[in-house]
Amino acid sequence: MGKNKKSKTIGPPKMPFWKVVRKHWMLLLMLLPAVIYVIIFSYAPMTGIVLAFKKYNYQGGIYFSPWNGLNNFKALFISGKLGMVTRNTILYNIAFITLGVVMEMGAAILLNEIGAKVFKKVSQSLMFLPYFVSWVVVGAIVYNLFNFERGVVNNVLVSLGLDRFDLYNTPLAWPFLLTLLKIWKQTGYGSVVYLAAITSMDQEMFEAASLDGANSWQKIRYLTIPSLRPTMMTLVLLAIGNIFRGDFGLFYQTVKSSSLLTPVTDVIDTYVFRLLISNGDIGVSAAAGLYQSVLCFITIMIANSLVKKVNPDYALY
Repeated sequence: MGKNKKSKTIGPPKMPFWKVVRKHWMLLLMLLPAVIYVIIFSYAPMTGIVLAFKKYNYQGGIYFSPWNGLNNFKALFISGKLGMVTRNTILYNIAFITLGVVMEMGAAILLNEIGAKVFKKVSQSLMFLPYFVSWVVVGAIVYNLFNFERGVVNNVLVSLGLDRFDLYNTPLAWPFLLTLLKIWKQTGYGSVVYLAAITSMDQEMFEAASLDGANSWQKIRYLTIPSLRPTMMTLVLLAIGNIFRGDFGLFYQTVKSSSLLTPVTDVIDTYVFRLLISNGDIGVSAAAGLYQSVLCFITIMIANSLVKKVNPDYALY
C-alpha cells in the first residue's frame, strides 16, 4: 500500500508583504492618516501608565519623576474607600445596562409600531432630545426641583399641606434618582441602534406571520425580539467593557460634593477626581485609573469568552 499523502489546502498562494504594499499602496496611503491619528491619540497616551508607579513631581514630569514602586497602589488600598466605590460603580452599571436594554429595545419596538409618520418622527425627536442636554443642566434642574427651601417639588408639597422632602439629606433616594436620570437621558439615543436593526429585518416573515393570523404582540414576541438578540448581545458586551467606569457628569454634576451622599453615590471616576483635587497626588490618581482600566479589560475578556462558548456568533471577536 502506498503512503498516505498529506492533503494540501487549496487557495491562493500567499503574497509577500512588500508585494501587498506595492499592489495596494494607494489604499494604504488613504489609511495612513487614520493610523497616525490612532497612534497619536490612543497609543501614545498609554505610556502615561508609568505615572502609577512614580512619585510625580513637576520638575521631572511624567517620564523623569522618581520611581515609587507599588506605594501608590498601597496608598490607594489603605484609604479604605476603594472597595466602596468599586461596589457602587458595578451596581450602578448593572442597573444601567439591564434597564437600558429593556427601555431602549422597548422604545424602538414601540416606535416601529407607530403608523402615523409625523407622530413617529415627533416622538423619536422628543426621545432623542435628552441625550443632548448637558449633565450640568440636568444637575441644575434637579437642584431647582428638589431644593429644600425653594424647590418646586417642596413648594407643591407645602401647598398641599405635606412636609418638605430633603432630597440632599436622604442618601437612599439617590440610587433610584440617578438610575432614572441615566435611563431618561440614554433611552432615545440607544433606541436608534435597535430601530435600525428592526428596519433592516426581512419584512416577508412579518407578512407571512400576518397571513398565518399572528397579531402584533405575537410578531413582536416571536419575530422582532429574537431577531434583535445579536444586536442586544453586542451592545451589552460593549457596555460590560465599561462596567467599572462611571458616568462622571452624572455622578459629579448631579450630586455635587455632599459628603453625606458619598457612600451611595461615589464611583471610581469621582473618587479619582477627588483624590487629585484634594490631595494633589497625581501618582495615586494614576494608580486608581490603572486599577479601573485593568478591571475593565479583565471583565470584557471573561464576558466575551463566556459568550463565545455559548454562541460564537454573538461574541465580539
